[in-house]
Amino acid sequence: MAHDHAHHGHAGHSHAPADFGRAFAIGTAANLLFVGIEGGAGLLTNSVALLADAGHNLSDVLGLLIAWGGAELAKRPTSKRFTYGLRGSSILAALFNALVLLVAVGAIALEAFRRLSDPQPIAGGPVMLVAGIGIVVNLGTALLFARGRKGDVNVRGAFLHMAADAAVSAGVVIAGALYLWSGAPWIDPAVSLLVVAVILWSTWGLLRESTVLALQAVPPGIDPDKVAAMLEDLPGVARLHDLHIWPMSTTETALTAHLVMPDGHPGDAFLANAQQRLTHDFGIGHATLQIELSGAADCGMGERTV
Repeated sequence: MAHDHAHHGHAGHSHAPADFGRAFAIGTAANLLFVGIEGGAGLLTNSVALLADAGHNLSDVLGLLIAWGGAELAKRPTSKRFTYGLRGSSILAALFNALVLLVAVGAIALEAFRRLSDPQPIAGGPVMLVAGIGIVVNLGTALLFARGRKGDVNVRGAFLHMAADAAVSAGVVIAGALYLWSGAPWIDPAVSLLVVAVILWSTWGLLRESTVLALQAVPPGIDPDKVAAMLEDLPGVARLHDLHIWPMSTTETALTAHLVMPDGHPGDAFLANAQQRLTHDFGIGHATLQIELSGAADCGMGERTV
């Protein structure tokens, strides 16, 4: 029986976390400035929609800081205690971001319902102007994270926050226009409830995926049956058992597996080929393959445990 940790050169695409430090810095500064402007305008115009959007933007500043912190911690080197480094910080950041958004949703909904029972007049023109600025700020920030949203759930969390804010600001512009047209004061808190619906919709997927990653489930986009079939089809492999696939971070995936090979250890070239295929075909960059002659070391977790 032999233990082999295959960490050879990665062919195909890279799954190392991209550096979004500058994007986080610019996005945080721009949104913090806008929160001050929008909050002040909401108080002056008596608009709960603006105040709700400012509160949501403030939570997004916190969200950006959390995501930024998670991304930076994930870069920390390994240690004797943290043998994978702090890569899992990016998963925790994404999960915490989703929870922060849910708290913001609750606060906005409570204020909107209060205003529905006692609607107040608003200054429609200034509300539209400030919200229009918000569209530019939030959409511009979202674009900073657009290229990383598909490969990193932590970056996607930041992108979704900003994209949702742009949509929310657009809704506030519409609320201001409808108020100027109709004069109905209930329109403003009603739009706030639409804000809540948009945030919930954008947050649910982030919460679900980050929770799954935190529980070390097989990352989305990786079919464990196809991984098992590929390993079983390698030359000399008679049987596969104790296959485990889990996320090390929001961008990196690890694998361990026991390969029963009655003819003995196949050599380093076999391991290099297996690692190359796992990286290229499935994006799994950290694989540990244990070679066994008879499978006597079966851990009792099934032939194909994932």
